[in-house]
Amino acid sequence: MLQIGTVSLDNNIILAPMAGVTDLPFRLLCRGQGAGLVCSEMVSAKAIYYKNKNTDSLLTTSPDERPVSIQLFGSDPDIISEMAAAIEDRPFDILDFNLGCPVPKVTRNGEGSALMQNPKLVEEILTKMVRAVKKPVTVKIRKGFSEEEINAVEIARIAEASGVSAVAVHGRTREQFYSGKADWDIIRRVKEAVKIPVIGNGDIDSPQAAKQMLEETGCDGIMVGRAARGNPWLFHQIQAYLEDGTLLPPPTHDEVKRMMLRHIRMQVAFKGEYTGIREMRSHISWYTAGFPNSSRLRAAVNQVETQTELETLLDEQF
Repeated sequence: MLQIGTVSLDNNIILAPMAGVTDLPFRLLCRGQGAGLVCSEMVSAKAIYYKNKNTDSLLTTSPDERPVSIQLFGSDPDIISEMAAAIEDRPFDILDFNLGCPVPKVTRNGEGSALMQNPKLVEEILTKMVRAVKKPVTVKIRKGFSEEEINAVEIARIAEASGVSAVAVHGRTREQFYSGKADWDIIRRVKEAVKIPVIGNGDIDSPQAAKQMLEETGCDGIMVGRAARGNPWLFHQIQAYLEDGTLLPPPTHDEVKRMMLRHIRMQVAFKGEYTGIREMRSHISWYTAGFPNSSRLRAAVNQVETQTELETLLDEQF
């Protein structure tokens, strides 16, 4: 169990926010497999302010996935705090702020991980956010912007002093994006520097890695990101291993097929057939990575345009 402000989680295994991945259907699947907390894709505070029509689906949650965290990003303290207050009545539990996104179109605007270069602005944003809402505010950071600017400890201390309820630390710099090895030592250093819960993120791709991170860093929770794509079972596997050392077998091909079919139906119901099927192309390549003839299957999946065609194709392949 993990306590984040007023919110109690069933366990300390958390789904990381991932743009283009952690939409409502995927979050429901991960929650169903035992994730203690799931997090939305990042939502632009400015887009909410200007009533961009795409933000509504990003902000949509379901009672079945709670507790759920909504992640905002931006760089204007007034707009961010105002929009935090504007969406607070929606049915979510925790408001997260993004200081970790490495994507150039985000960092060029001084948002995401670029904000770590401006601790004073971070302090203003977080202080105003915390004052604007009653729900717990959390923050996701990186090790630093570059190897020359490693300041995760400083930013975590600022977050704590601003009233933030927990901090998630990805052990890579912005310059690394997702390459190389995550530095877990920075997570340990952040944990030693603050009293609020610290959630470790980076290279959690197995139950053993999850346990190792908890032991090596002393962090309070672990955040699973890219390894969960096509593998929502990972949360259940980590949970079992942390509880009593049980290593559960990987899902059978039949279980993978059933999960894919369920995911397709949920995706189409949520996004419509046109968008839903196109978005499932990536998910199916993740679900079937390493399977025999998976490259041929991926090529075939990229040609289908309807739910019926996709379900028929998977029936033939499995």
